[in-house]
Amino acid sequence: MTRLKPLPVLLLAFAVFYLLPMGLHGLWIPDETRYAQISQEMLLSGNWVAPHFMGVRYFEKPSAGYWLIALGQAVFGENLFGVRIASALTTGLSVLLAYIIARRLWNDPRKSFACALLYMSFGLVAGQAGYSNLDPQFTLWVNLSFVALWFALDSQTARGRLRAWVLLGVACAMGFMTKGFLAWLLPVLIAVPYMLWQRRLGELVRYGSLAILVAVVVCLPWVWAIHLQEPDYWRFFFWHEHIRRFSADNAQHARPWWFFLPIMVVSCLPWAALLPSTALKTWKEKAQPKMVFLALWLLLPLGFFSLSNGKLPTYIMPCLLPLALLMGHALIDQLNQGKTRALRCNGLLNFAIGLVAMGALIYLQIDDPLYSNSHAEMFSLSLAFIVLLGWILANLLQAFRPLTLWAMPALGIGLLVALLPAGMPEEITDNEMPDQFVLEHLDELQQTHALLSNELGSASALSWRLRRPEVAFYDTEGELRYGLKYAGSVHRKVSLESVQPWLAEARQQGSVGVLMRVKSTSEHREEGQLPAGGKRYRKGALLLIIYPKLP
Repeated sequence: MTRLKPLPVLLLAFAVFYLLPMGLHGLWIPDETRYAQISQEMLLSGNWVAPHFMGVRYFEKPSAGYWLIALGQAVFGENLFGVRIASALTTGLSVLLAYIIARRLWNDPRKSFACALLYMSFGLVAGQAGYSNLDPQFTLWVNLSFVALWFALDSQTARGRLRAWVLLGVACAMGFMTKGFLAWLLPVLIAVPYMLWQRRLGELVRYGSLAILVAVVVCLPWVWAIHLQEPDYWRFFFWHEHIRRFSADNAQHARPWWFFLPIMVVSCLPWAALLPSTALKTWKEKAQPKMVFLALWLLLPLGFFSLSNGKLPTYIMPCLLPLALLMGHALIDQLNQGKTRALRCNGLLNFAIGLVAMGALIYLQIDDPLYSNSHAEMFSLSLAFIVLLGWILANLLQAFRPLTLWAMPALGIGLLVALLPAGMPEEITDNEMPDQFVLEHLDELQQTHALLSNELGSASALSWRLRRPEVAFYDTEGELRYGLKYAGSVHRKVSLESVQPWLAEARQQGSVGVLMRVKSTSEHREEGQLPAGGKRYRKGALLLIIYPKLP
């Protein structure tokens, strides 16, 4: 690995493991279908200011994240690749930032490569790179803000310092317009204690004011535009998406305070066994300013996220770049000293995980088959075994040849994120990727006059594939509860009692397509309220009914 040129290796890995597999499987619900549809709607409507989800006001996030996904669809087409390219590219840019800041911190090409490769192959980072949502984008802007902050603090010239603070302001602005006020808080959370420790608070006040000014100037056009177009946006976005989610007892995705501690360990697989040696190395060098900065970057956001009542695993993605930097620094120093114990343990741990996973898959396939005997299912099962075998062999190589093949776990995680989604059993893909079911019946659905669905993930898959935002919501509101209160959207709700009259009226105008998820007791009750007749197609828990126009 030491004889290879780092940037071409990273670029090749990015192309093979991030880009090539993006079109091999359908859109996962609920996130991918949601973001695909919202960004497509921006292209169709020309409204780039206020996000709408299937034509309903959707104020849970700002607009910039949707802009990038919409741009991907505009350039590469309204397809799987176009929907996911924004996540892949922003993750790739974060990998590049890891390389750049590692070079600035240690001026060691091996450490720069190791830090970038570790970050690129962290399980959570690699998994999100091929998954369309806003977390990779937000993580890029947060990473850029911290990289710019370090360059500002470390710069030896006034011009370099000025440019870095301006870049920090731009990064904060883009992060704010992607996911909100957290993008402004996180750099302050690290800059204030670090500058107090360095006794450079005056510098922070002078140049920090410049960064704030730049951020405000960049944000202001969109902030003002959405205020004029949707006066209630900021009330809902601030109170519901920030205050309530952080502190309310009934916050969405409520988790205990320690939730992120095991998530951090899992997120950095297949390198988790290096955590103890990384922590020890960081503690020994705690007097170095750069180590203090990286430790603050890692620990303070982690502590802040842990205080929030609402938690999702992806919230800690901004903590993973400093972890990769600290881990890469410790790893290369160990290699230079010929110390291989941590690497051997890491390889053996991953080898054991792979063996357990393969044993579980074989047992389940024999006892209660996950995969049927069809050719398609056997191909998917083969892919799953290839992934597990690749994981096992790659980590065995690291365990037995740690000095020369220390990077092999990255190959294992690359195979996993590239092939495993396509190797899922139909029981999962049929239920979690409804856009593929819609695609199979696209010609019939395109002839329909009206659309109805009882689940938002399926509804958004239907809307995206047909390029039609007007889908009626049957006995469901979910995250559209706020938007459906507006007078212009109330008619989109169809209750159990009104579904038959609604269908009868819609069928007077033309045929109707109904996409149902029928799994729970309540969903079976919803199906029971539908009139008989129509063409019916089932796949897993999905039911598609095409009702013809009434004479």
